[in-house]
Amino acid sequence: MPNRAPSDALFTAHIARLGQIFTHSLTAAGFDSVVIGAGFQHYRFLDDQTYPFAANPHFLWWAPIDNAPGSFLCIRPDARPSLWFHQPEDYWHKPPATPTEAWLAEFDLSILRVPNEARANVPTGAAFIGEPFAGIEEWGFSAINPPALVDRLHWERAVKSPYELECMRIAARRGARAHVAAAAAFHRGASEYGIHLAYLAASGHTEAGLPYPNIIALNEGAAILHYTELQSQTPAERRSFLIDAGAQFRGYACDITRTHAAEPGGRFGSLLAGLEAAEQQLCARVRAGVHYPDIHALAHRLIAEILVNEKIVTCSVQAAVESGLTAVFFPHGIGHLLGLQVHDIGGHQAGPTGGQRPPPAADRYLRLTRTLEAGTVVTIEPGIYFIDLLLAQAQRDGRGRDINWEAVNALRPFGGVRVEDDVLATDGEPENLTRDAFDAFASA
Repeated sequence: MPNRAPSDALFTAHIARLGQIFTHSLTAAGFDSVVIGAGFQHYRFLDDQTYPFAANPHFLWWAPIDNAPGSFLCIRPDARPSLWFHQPEDYWHKPPATPTEAWLAEFDLSILRVPNEARANVPTGAAFIGEPFAGIEEWGFSAINPPALVDRLHWERAVKSPYELECMRIAARRGARAHVAAAAAFHRGASEYGIHLAYLAASGHTEAGLPYPNIIALNEGAAILHYTELQSQTPAERRSFLIDAGAQFRGYACDITRTHAAEPGGRFGSLLAGLEAAEQQLCARVRAGVHYPDIHALAHRLIAEILVNEKIVTCSVQAAVESGLTAVFFPHGIGHLLGLQVHDIGGHQAGPTGGQRPPPAADRYLRLTRTLEAGTVVTIEPGIYFIDLLLAQAQRDGRGRDINWEAVNALRPFGGVRVEDDVLATDGEPENLTRDAFDAFASA
């Protein structure tokens, strides 16, 4: 399926929706206008090389430009949005090209040769959202990242417009294509680094363009949740492959994890099949009105059933959950909000005016505690891992007496399993962006 950009009509409607959100939020927070900075390129300490640039997500929410350091937006309820686009005169580097896409018709465009030229255009009393910069106190902003405004915008970002959802579907298709290429590279015998290169080529991304560093783990590396070593040598024995890797389109990300066995069947294959089935049960629970922590609680229950069925633990399902034994094998949250950030902001927010709804103490890594609304996109990513640190803790605190150590030792060399999909909550059946993307690739 071709990755055509969303229609101009979808983008126009998206900008109109943002106009309504910002008008309401500015009024409620007591501001007449806001300037949003894209951010700046930063140099490494004692070096003339820069870090990869990542645009402020509030900037990307309006303008789909991911390479515009030093640019600004000005949003006023009574006027068209203004894009102050930084295009330096530079012969050392290629300046960003002036946008020519149809979406630009929604903005009043001005070109900046240096970012400070925007200062003269700042409305009196405007708020500022973004990364503070040298000299910002001289621009006359009435507030910088005021919580009364930022909290409202963070809350609103959780529900996606039809334009945003289409961008995320395109990102998902891009990611699915790359995951298929990565799996093929694994089965050809490629190293972690070789699989990574196959993923980049298929996704069309550079490393800097990925929404997050690829997690590509063979064998025991899958037991490290954020493994990014990318070994260039293929291990003597290839047992398992876990890949957690995304893609993006106009700043909107997908976040996909798949686990593969070198040989079908066996203990590890059975474990993977059980987790696949559980993950689909969890995805089916993503609906408007569902309290997301309830999905996390169900994940522990389903993982306990797998651990019992696979004879990895010797106690009952209920005992495994109540004792915290499942957390030895599943130590992270079931997922998070997804959008312009991979871990989209606002997951613990209590409401549009701020406040926090922290996760339970036993589930401190859960990144989302809100009740889902139609238009919310979340990840669902259960896992079962054999992590030496956590297994040793279980031995010390008594939970180890309910662990079948023969089974654990047989599975340790495989590292673990994780399966992750991106799912849209609706008022009815959820839309699984990830599974739809893989199906579209298979039928193309």
